[in-house]
Amino acid sequence: MWKFTVRRIGIMIPQIILLSILIFILAKMMPGDALSGMIDPNVDPSTIEAQREKLGLNNPWYIQYIDWLKGVIQGDFGQSFRFKMPVTELISQRLINTIWLSVVTLILTYLIAIPLGITSGRYNDTWADRLITGYTYIGFAAPLFIFALVMLWMFGFNLGWFPTGGSVKPGLTPGTFEYVISKINHLLLPALSMALIATVSTVQYLRSEIIDIKQKDFILTAKAKGASESRIYNRHILRNSLLPIAAFFGYEITGLIGGTIFIENIFGYPGMGQLFFESILLRDYSVVTSVVLLFGIASIIGALISDIILSLIDPRIRIK
Repeated sequence: MWKFTVRRIGIMIPQIILLSILIFILAKMMPGDALSGMIDPNVDPSTIEAQREKLGLNNPWYIQYIDWLKGVIQGDFGQSFRFKMPVTELISQRLINTIWLSVVTLILTYLIAIPLGITSGRYNDTWADRLITGYTYIGFAAPLFIFALVMLWMFGFNLGWFPTGGSVKPGLTPGTFEYVISKINHLLLPALSMALIATVSTVQYLRSEIIDIKQKDFILTAKAKGASESRIYNRHILRNSLLPIAAFFGYEITGLIGGTIFIENIFGYPGMGQLFFESILLRDYSVVTSVVLLFGIASIIGALISDIILSLIDPRIRIK
């Protein structure tokens, strides 16, 4: 097992290096730079050009990449030109919000998906199964940003059950009970909106697994031996059906990355997704490259986690 893990990590390292190169090149291909756009037109162009030279923006891309990579290795992602602060500090302020949003979304996703998938698979071709399947079809068809806007309008603006922006009520002291409750209250609606869409694939997959396992020979044998239906489901069908769901846990993390970009901007939630979108609009390339790199690394690590879990479940896929 450890050999497979070490080799998988060895594959991950060049993936991250290649990812960093692609991200940096794509960022440099974007029109303008950090000194473009929001510059006082009365400033002498020679002064702006001198500033570009001082910041190294006129250097060849590979020189700029090497300088940037050296800083990244040391934990220095550079300086944000628009927010006037180190990128590392800026990201640290937003990262915790995105982590909490992702964790709560994952919890809600499995709390919703597993009971629905079990019910749909165990009682397939019943009215309960048809209702759950109908929900998954709607979830597959509904774009996340449209569904999130509907949730925001209905439960935020119309009913007023949840806040419509921010991550905490202003004026509260961090660490107090009111502060924690406010954080949870601001977190629930965006997390629930994303979870309700994220559940559909898990529900369908779990339903298909249960229906498929019910037809296996060892299940028919257990029934022939007189085993009770609850014992068959709990000891054989359910246990074998949940293993692949656990293996795809890492890929759920990858799927959340794209979702947070939409959700955080729609709900005004100050996380990494909102920071990424704002930085693109402001041409703050040091922030853009850093955020995309972190998102990419999270996706690669998520795939690594899934591969490790899959190798534990099915040793046949391990690299010898």
